[in-house]
Amino acid sequence: MDIYGFYKGEIFNAYEYLGVHYSRNGYVFRTYAPNASKVSLVGDFNEWEDTPMNRVEDGRFFEIVCPEAKEGMRYKYRIYDKKNNFIDHCDPYGYSMEVRPGTCSVIRRIDNYKFHDEKWLNQRTDCRDKPMNIYEVHLGSWKKKPENKRKKGDEDGWYNYSEMADMLIEYVLEYGYNFIELMPISEHPSDESWGYQITGFFAPTSRYGTPQQLMELVDKCHKKGIGVIVDFVPVHFAVDHYALTEYDGTHLYEFPDLDTGYNEWGSRNFNHSKGEVRTFIQSAANYWLDVYHFDGLRMDAIRNMIYWQGNEHRGENRSAIEFLKNMNTGLKTRHPSAIISAEDSSSYPRVTAPVSEGGLGFDYKWCLGWMHDSLEYMQTSPMYRSGNYHKLTFAMLYFYNERFILPLSHDEVVHGKATIAQKMHGDYENKFPQARAFYMFMMTHPGKKLNFMGNEIGQLREWDEKREQDWDMLKYPVHDSFREYIKALNKIYLKYNALHYDYDPTNFMWEDCNSTDRCVYAIRRKSADGDILSVINFSDWYQSEYSVTVGEGYKVELLLDSDNQIYSGHTPDGKTDFTYNENHIDMNIPPYSARMFLLKKINKK
Repeated sequence: MDIYGFYKGEIFNAYEYLGVHYSRNGYVFRTYAPNASKVSLVGDFNEWEDTPMNRVEDGRFFEIVCPEAKEGMRYKYRIYDKKNNFIDHCDPYGYSMEVRPGTCSVIRRIDNYKFHDEKWLNQRTDCRDKPMNIYEVHLGSWKKKPENKRKKGDEDGWYNYSEMADMLIEYVLEYGYNFIELMPISEHPSDESWGYQITGFFAPTSRYGTPQQLMELVDKCHKKGIGVIVDFVPVHFAVDHYALTEYDGTHLYEFPDLDTGYNEWGSRNFNHSKGEVRTFIQSAANYWLDVYHFDGLRMDAIRNMIYWQGNEHRGENRSAIEFLKNMNTGLKTRHPSAIISAEDSSSYPRVTAPVSEGGLGFDYKWCLGWMHDSLEYMQTSPMYRSGNYHKLTFAMLYFYNERFILPLSHDEVVHGKATIAQKMHGDYENKFPQARAFYMFMMTHPGKKLNFMGNEIGQLREWDEKREQDWDMLKYPVHDSFREYIKALNKIYLKYNALHYDYDPTNFMWEDCNSTDRCVYAIRRKSADGDILSVINFSDWYQSEYSVTVGEGYKVELLLDSDNQIYSGHTPDGKTDFTYNENHIDMNIPPYSARMFLLKKINKK
């Protein structure tokens, strides 16, 4: 490894040097602890007694070859500070850790799995003009093993990565998703943190198996044409002292002062001004793309890197901003077709512009403004929706400033916020027709799509990381029909090109964004092979004699009616009320309903 590049923050593959690596003479252990007085290796192979490590390179790195070490054995670095006090730390660059509550690193090889996804990687794109319908998953609570299939002492009931792949792939294909986004899978001590408080940035959590099993999950997805994105946390790390906190007896990775050292989540902030910290984070980001063949990274809490503590009034964190630019540039140079997206709640400009044009270099940004405005509108009583009508049109005023993803994520279904279906105003029976109409609005609105697990079956219980989804709800017709509706809507989205050119201003048109009293909207998406038109009634009354102008010479085909009886609506199949006369479509629209049409130009000889 180029040591000078390491200190400058230019290295993207430090994991190939640091950590533990197989050699013919035994496993080689290396760690970076510049302020330690000495470092020893302890583990299963030496009965947890000190085996002193040797200073190498410029004296700030420690190394040892251990012939007794075998794959699957646990280990730690015993790091002594200047006063000769020590703490046993897990390996910052370790490839695996033991299942919590254990805190040891585990020796694993990551060079002995053979991928079979060369064809996928060669044709992969970042989906600018292609469909991207993301199913966000927390692996530990999507599905759990039945009680009668669990081994003794298996209280959690987790499937391993490989087992999960077989079920998950079949499911997402059936439901019409083409991407899976995994919530953080880097090792973390607390289930309740959902993986956002990390102790092992290079270690896929052993809750669900081995590194090879995770590679198999990604490989299997690629064979079936499914992309896999992983949630990545470049802002902060867990406070646990066995991990990165005060790693060498000093604040090696974090800020030394309390004001900038801790954040709103109670975790330690990375000091992005230090080259070795930059190398660490960007090497971890590259690691998931390079070693595990993930198709992209969703980077968490970018606002907290743009501004000190995420607060605009405290000013920009220039070091972190420059780091983001350099990291994104390096990642895209190495993986041009990978997808780098930002979860950023700020209004900082040009987040998705290229670095060469003054941007931060992300491919996409979550449109949290669209999400908040849309859900607030759906929570509003219908009698007040006319006054809030333009909450649903506001996002298009700034939409082309960035390349946006429309997210209905895990954050919106927890902590008393209610699930997406539960947010819909009114009683149980009225929630589902509104949710069906809302999802058609989402699918027709420009922007790539993301939906959290459970939303697709109209789950009403808030997400709990310790429980699987309420699959038994599908025995109730309204939930079963809701999932069939989501399947149909998703597959229309994947099929029609008009819904894919999100960032071309000529692709989108409001055919009606002025029916304030009616609470009706009409959205048109254009393409050479046919336009998509959605007409959505968010009012609780029947809209008679509604008309929308679409132009002359079209063949009009109804693709989907959210009020169809097969989706627990009231309109019999084939009985949707509409006519196409000269240049406009006339219809009577039931309460809380939406219709999607295909408009194809008729060639006249």
